[in-house]
Formats: sequence, C-alpha cells, structure tokens
Amino acid sequence: MPISEKRLAELAALPDDAIDTSDISEADEAFFRAAKLRQPKKSSVIPSVSVTYARTGRSTRSNALGMRPMQERAFERRGEQYLLIKSPPASGKSRALMFIALDKLHRQGVKQAVIVVPEKSIGASFHDEPLTQFGFWADWKVVPKWNLCDAPGADNGGKVNSVGAFLESDDRALVCTHATFRFAVDKFGIEAFDDRLIAVDEFHHVSANPDNKLGLHLGDFIARDKVHIVAMTGSYFRGDAEAVLAPQDEAKFDTITYTYYEQLNGYEYLKELDIGYFFYSGSYTDDILKVLDPTEKTIVHIPNVNSRESTKDKIREVEHIIEELGVWEGIDPTTGFQLVRTPLGRVLKIADLVDDDSAKRDRVSAALKNPSQKSNRDYVDIIIALGMAKEGFDWIWCEHALTVGYRSSLTEIVQIIGRATRDAPGKLRARFTNLIAEPDASEEAVTEAVNDTLKAIAASLLMEQVLTPRFEFKPKNLQSGPTPGFDYGEDGYDPSKTNVGFNGETGRFQIEIKGLIEPKSGEAQRICNQDLNEVIAAFVQDKTTIERGLFDSELVPEELTQLRMGKIIKDKYPELDEEDREAVRQHAVAALNLTQKAKEVALRGAEGNGEKSLNTAFIEGVRKYAMDVRELDIDLIDRVNPFGEAYSILAKTMSEERLKQVAAVIGAKRVNLTIEEARDLAKRALKFKQERGRLPSITSPDAWEKRMAEGVAFLQRAKTEAERG
Repeated sequence: MPISEKRLAELAALPDDAIDTSDISEADEAFFRAAKLRQPKKSSVIPSVSVTYARTGRSTRSNALGMRPMQERAFERRGEQYLLIKSPPASGKSRALMFIALDKLHRQGVKQAVIVVPEKSIGASFHDEPLTQFGFWADWKVVPKWNLCDAPGADNGGKVNSVGAFLESDDRALVCTHATFRFAVDKFGIEAFDDRLIAVDEFHHVSANPDNKLGLHLGDFIARDKVHIVAMTGSYFRGDAEAVLAPQDEAKFDTITYTYYEQLNGYEYLKELDIGYFFYSGSYTDDILKVLDPTEKTIVHIPNVNSRESTKDKIREVEHIIEELGVWEGIDPTTGFQLVRTPLGRVLKIADLVDDDSAKRDRVSAALKNPSQKSNRDYVDIIIALGMAKEGFDWIWCEHALTVGYRSSLTEIVQIIGRATRDAPGKLRARFTNLIAEPDASEEAVTEAVNDTLKAIAASLLMEQVLTPRFEFKPKNLQSGPTPGFDYGEDGYDPSKTNVGFNGETGRFQIEIKGLIEPKSGEAQRICNQDLNEVIAAFVQDKTTIERGLFDSELVPEELTQLRMGKIIKDKYPELDEEDREAVRQHAVAALNLTQKAKEVALRGAEGNGEKSLNTAFIEGVRKYAMDVRELDIDLIDRVNPFGEAYSILAKTMSEERLKQVAAVIGAKRVNLTIEEARDLAKRALKFKQERGRLPSITSPDAWEKRMAEGVAFLQRAKTEAERG
C-alpha cells in the first residue's frame, strides 16, 4: 500500500541511520528523495513551554440549558450589575453573554442590550442563535438593521444615528464596534444609555489612560451607576502597558475566571501545546522552513514593517516564503488562494492577507469566513498575514501560529497563541513559535535586539503561568488538614509535613507552605485569588529583573524575589499596607517559582517515560519538588532564581558566541547597588535582627545575609559622605 505524503516527510526528517526504507516502494522513492533534499539543517527549535492535557472532554459538554462549563459559571453570576469574564479563546464568551443578556432583558428590568466589539468581523459572533433548541428558555435575536457591524459605511456616520434610533425603539439588542459606540456616547451622552446593558467584547482594548475614550466613557458609566456592564476578554493583563480600569472601578466588578488549563484540559482532541522562540541570523525568509512545517496547518504573521526583522518589502517577503515552500502554480479562481506545489507533489492552498490590492485581499478574507467550509480541514493550508488573523479569527484547524518578530504587547501574543488552541478532530498538538533576529554585537541595534530577546523570554514565562493549573497557597500550621475534593497523592494527607493536593476537576493545586503570610484585606485577597498572573507579568517584564536573573552570575536570588518583587508590588498596589504587600509578594513568588521548579523536575522525569507520565508530568513535578525538599517554606522558595530554567532553554536555542555577546551588553550597564535597593536591604536587615537578635554579618557564608549587610554598609557610607560633603 502506498505511504502517505506525511509519513514520507516524517521519514525524510529522520537521521540517515534511523531510516528504515524497506517499506518505500519505487513509486514513492522519488518523492522521498525530494523530501530528503528539501529537509533543512537541524534547527534549535526547543519549546520553552510544553504543556500536556488529559482531554477529559468536560469543557465541550453542555448542561440541560445548553451551557458549557464556562457559560454555566458566568450565568450563575447573572444578577451582578458589573461582570468581568476572563476566559480563553473558544471557551464560548459570546454565547455566555447571550444567556446573561437575555436574563437581564427579560427578568432583571434591563431595557436594552448594546453589544460592543473591537472590529466589524467579530460582530458575526452575535448573529441570531436558536438557544431553545439546546434547552434554554429563549432564543437570541438581533434585528438585522441593528447589527451595525454588517452595515456599510464608516463608524462615525449614519451608524451613530442608528444607535440613537435604536435607543428610541422597542427592540432589545444592538451590535456595533467600539468606535461607533464611542461616537454615539459623545453625541447622545451617557444618560441616554440609562437602564441598559453595555457589553464590551475584547475588553483589553479599554485603558484607564485619559487618551482612551472608551475607558473614559466606561468610567463615567460606572460613576453614574445606572447601567449594567459585562466585560469579556481572553487576555487581560493590567501590567501589560496601561491599566485597563482604574483600581476603584475594577473593584466594583464581580470576576468570573475560566482558566486556560480548564479549557484545554477539557478538550476532546488537543493533547499538547508547545510555545517556543527560535533565533536566526540574516533574513528570516532564508530560515523560515526551519520552523515552518508545510504539513501543519499554519498561520504565519510576518513582521511589522518598522521592526528589525522586516526587510521593508512585505510583498517580496510573502513571495519569498512561497518560493521556499515550492513552485507557484497559480491562483484558485473561487477563493483567491495561492496554489503552491511542494517537492513531495502536494498542492498547498495559501491565503495571502498581506496583498496591498484590497480587492484581492478582501476576496481571500471573505473566502476564509465562508461558513460552509468551517469544518473542511483541507480548505486552506497556510495563512500569511501581517495585521489580520489575530483577535477573534476562528480557524479551528490551525496547528501552528508562527510569528516573525517580537510583539510588544503580551495581550497580542496571547491573542495570536489563541488562534492555535481551538479543538478539532484529529488535532493532537498545537504550537506557537516566535522567530526572532539573533542579537549581533556588531550591529548598532544590538541593544534593541537584546531587549526583544528578553521580552520573548518574559512572554514565554508568563504564558507558562497562564497555561498551567492554578495555585491555592495555605500556611502550614497545627490546624492544617485535608480539603475535600483534593488528591494528596498515593500516601494521602500527612499532618506532619507540608502537603500538595490537586483537584483534577477544577485544575487547581492546594499547596501548604510554612511561614506563608495570608492576605488580610479584601483587595489583597482578590489579588492573590485572581491577579497573580498580572503581578507576575509586571515582574517578568521588568528589565532590570530579567537582565540580572538571566545574566548576573553573582546574583543572590532574594534580590529578585524579595527586593524587586517587593518594589513592583509596592508600586502597583500602593493602597495595600506592608503586611498585605508581603503576602501578595510571597504568593506571586511561590506561583512563579513552583511552576519553574515543577517544570525542571517534570522534564527530567518525563524523559524516556510513557504517555501517562507526560499527561501528569507537571502535576507530579510539583509534588516531587515539594517531597524532595525537607520542608516547603517561603524562605526556600525565595532562594530560587525564577529565571534559571529560562536561561537553560536560552542556552540551547542561541549560539554560545551570541549568548556571551548578550551577557556582555547587559553586564556593561550593570549598577552594583542603588540607594533605593540599599534602603530595601536595610529594611530586610532590620527584620532579620528582630527574628534572630543580631544584624546580618558581612562575612556570613550565606549570600543573602551578606547582601543585606552590604546594603546596611552602603547606607552608612552614603550617610557619612553626605555629612562630610
């Protein structure tokens, strides 16, 4: 029987001494030889994050009302005036809103629902849905003229008048873009929307920055307090750039969180998700096939024309990618897809969304949205885009999101990764690859290149935090005991030691830590329960922190885990008192470092073991790390460098020469100690004295005690010099 093209490609990718060609017929041999010749040199594509899931099918099952788990969780809070839904792509946020909006319209006295989306294409998510067919008590309906995303014309024109006409009508639901809504509020005032539901999709577009009109309007709506607001997002990072909401406004929202782990672990098909970065030199188009596998369904985002990675000719870049893939054979007359024959003889259908000819680009875009082809895996093979095919773009078959050049926004990276995390029949693995220009000390832009490298590492660290189970930390004390629903391993709960429990249903760890401080205030509790990833986002994006964590050979880890993290939390949450700030700091460091240590243990333990080990590798990694140490306490966790594992990945993906160059660039600008850091060290030294009855010794063999003593000495010298001067 003939061998499939995919199997031939897999064989061709193996080392020569590992290939068994006995089952390759003469007819297939020509294809095999062509594939072997086409194979790129061995690349260093090593995932910095690799997560496996159990495929329970839970997140795709519906209850008696037709609600999937996230939707059910959100609907339980339908009576809240202000709701914030944080949930991954493909978890069903649009339909969750329909359920909530219908309840508010029919049972909570809300007059109308105004659905606000960032761009017109996303408006299609709110077309009519026959919800009664699946068990709900009402259908979702939008009168066609009130879905303004389907209407022609500009946002600031007749559509604004249509919003006014809707507000005067008896109809119940309107869909428009963020821009149309902003202009409508400017024209009619916030009072015109009283007693209505304002639902904002892709809420991360909002910002507390005074220049963000939508953010200002929402602040005014909250201050007036006469509307209901439902905000939805799959990537909400307050620390990304600007805060999304002012803290006092955000505190009014009831938050529903459905994690990436819950969503992906509950899929039927997708089993593994890899995230990694790959460095290249020269032009990225020459190295593209080192990371682009033509047998995988792929979205390629080429670099922004202003980035270092861009050749400044986006059209030629697309042509070069096509030339690398095979021989161009024309354009499909119906879809506008480029047809390219690979060396194996397979014809790839490539959707080019970069073309400057708007007519051609619109035809391709329309073909990609064809609802009749949504379930057709063979409809398209590769999509090449620049600014499109990110947010809200739904192609369930996408197996690989390949992005060239660093994206400055973590939110944008999360959105791009979300294109590959849809569940689809036969789709077992998905991956995200960031192709980045290797720093070169001979270039003027070396500092920028180093910064991009550090940002890519920060993004992978944060995504690892987002994708793994959630942590619930508890202080270990005499009253500690097991919690129903948690599995504490083969030996069960042991009251004499610190325990690690796991609830597979909710995807949540419960970890006991000796010396852990619990948050007191409601705000500190909220941060520890809901915002730890936002704290970690700010920490891993802090330039000084990541530079020292990766490249300072003399680093004492507590300088990062205690001083830098402490400063970030103080700046981020100035309203918290000192004890609550310390509680948040401990919880954030514990979440980050336990993820890194579990990853290290899991990677070691999973090598050579079976599928069962891979499915539970992270869970067992957390358990094993906790068991391997004598006692899990906060001091031990503080002594872990959060960037140790990231450096080991970087060392495998970047050449030794380049790695030394990066270290040299960073080392050249290092400042040994600042006055602010010295003050923080002195505060820690005072606490040390209160606990041990003596000040830290500058000759101590303990590196952290010595560093605290150096901080005290630095302040004393500074004081003496000031008195002399």
